[in-house]
Amino acid sequence: MDVCLSSEQQPGRLQEAPCSPDGCLEPAEGAPQEDGTGGPPGDSNKIEPSLRSLQKFVPTDYASYTQEHYMFAGTKIVIQESIESYGAVVWPGATALCQYLEEHTEELNLQDAKILEIGAGPGLVSIVASILGAQVTATDLPDVLGNLQYNLLKNTLKRAAHLPEVRELVWGESLEQHFPKSTFYYDYVLASDVVYHHYFLDKLLATMAYLCQPGTVLLWANKFRFSTDYEFLDKFKQLFDTTLVAEFPESSVKVFKGILKWD
Repeated sequence: MDVCLSSEQQPGRLQEAPCSPDGCLEPAEGAPQEDGTGGPPGDSNKIEPSLRSLQKFVPTDYASYTQEHYMFAGTKIVIQESIESYGAVVWPGATALCQYLEEHTEELNLQDAKILEIGAGPGLVSIVASILGAQVTATDLPDVLGNLQYNLLKNTLKRAAHLPEVRELVWGESLEQHFPKSTFYYDYVLASDVVYHHYFLDKLLATMAYLCQPGTVLLWANKFRFSTDYEFLDKFKQLFDTTLVAEFPESSVKVFKGILKWD
């Protein structure tokens, strides 16, 4: 599967790059716009007025950005990414989950479905879900929200029936305060490549369980890199009735459907 298209606008690459959960990436230079909207260079005349009126979060001032192009649901999607943050890069699990959503749109009944994405990062999955007709809430840590919202607005304005919402969600913290079960119900909770070598796996699992109510389906896509990934999967299966619904051997990504156990 090769859903990522090369970008003609991508500047020259640097010789060295910092390492990420999936290895070392090569960055491309490109600074955010000076007006603070965080848009890719050279694109401000087309969409910035609309973005400025809707953008509530200011993108992090990373030293370098790159534009990556994807094609899903018959739509070319341009994502602003930066290798300076794990949360500003599209990982393999995201593209796999997008392909799964695209291929199973009718089966999943995504039209007008209420969806929350955990760890939305630069927003590719939320964008695709929105284009496919869902009502999407994209969540992540505070420093990620500016770039996330920029990408969502840039790619869903006049393309999606429902403009996606962006909210802060710190795993395991103040969930009842910010997402009370009496108010928030989701048909689907989406997550991609949220499991890797970090110290918040228990809080992640607790957050997944909290957001799922009777009838909620959790779709989790992940590239399996470490033994701790499989340990998390074992714990996941203790809480969720789990089905492997798709597998991408070339990228070591598996997509699971989870239904929270209530007995």
